Amino acid sequence: MTEPLSVHVPVMLEPVLHWLRPRPGAVLVDGTLGGGGHTQAMAAGVGEEGLVVAVDRDPNALEVAEPKLRGLPVKLVHANYCDLPEILEQLDIEKVDGVLLDLGLSSDQLEDRSRGFSFSADGPLDLRFDPLSGEPAHRLISRLSQEHLTQIFSTYGEERYSGRIARTIVERRRQKPIETAAELAALIRRCVPKTPWGQQRIDPATRVFQALRIVVNDELKSLETALRRMPSCLRSGARMAIISFHSLEDRRVKEAFRSDERLAALTRRPVRSDEEEAARNPRSRSAKLRVAERV
Repeated sequence: MTEPLSVHVPVMLEPVLHWLRPRPGAVLVDGTLGGGGHTQAMAAGVGEEGLVVAVDRDPNALEVAEPKLRGLPVKLVHANYCDLPEILEQLDIEKVDGVLLDLGLSSDQLEDRSRGFSFSADGPLDLRFDPLSGEPAHRLISRLSQEHLTQIFSTYGEERYSGRIARTIVERRRQKPIETAAELAALIRRCVPKTPWGQQRIDPATRVFQALRIVVNDELKSLETALRRMPSCLRSGARMAIISFHSLEDRRVKEAFRSDERLAALTRRPVRSDEEEAARNPRSRSAKLRVAERV
């Protein structure tokens, strides 16, 4: 049987390794395994005497990354990263030397047309990281009121045309359910005024899909819980490195690193990808890396 292959390119790999400083014998955590690129590089750094605990909510991510990581000092765990204290307790690990969270979607998820992460997907509009947990996005938009949808798109997507989009969704679902990502994306594009050529940097559907994904997966609650609980898992001098991709996440990380007495922020401003990486991997353009150390 052919093993699934990952197409994911890890974001800001060199800065992550610079700040986390994987060394022989260290125990590190990759709380968002994704395609396994960060985990693989971290495992090379800790060597045979060390360990990387690689966590992901998406069972497909674990399946795809496993062949790449086979033979390396890596323990794969299907879980939410905010449950790190319980994960470490089950593995009989008291403290770790570093934690990485990459809060973005992996390229593998975007390529999986059965999940709805891609705007052109003709499969179900799902958007769940764990397909066995929670409510898929197509059910969400089929039952929520226009006011609730407006609030979701405005709060979690910071979408200027939230009301117009929500009203159009409600009108459309009276005639026919919206079931695929392609259907929803096309509807949103009709609601958002066209901008002059060259000024529109992202697809008009981006913010609404972001908002739905955040709500479906309860992403901000997971991040807030992790920021509160993870410092207790770090030994003195250990570091937390978090890559965020939008302001809702970055604000929470910045505030936690500044206000938590257990942590000392090491990055006054977020680290951004350089021009070479941005050209090679467009996903990295919006990435912001912040790092703090356990004191």
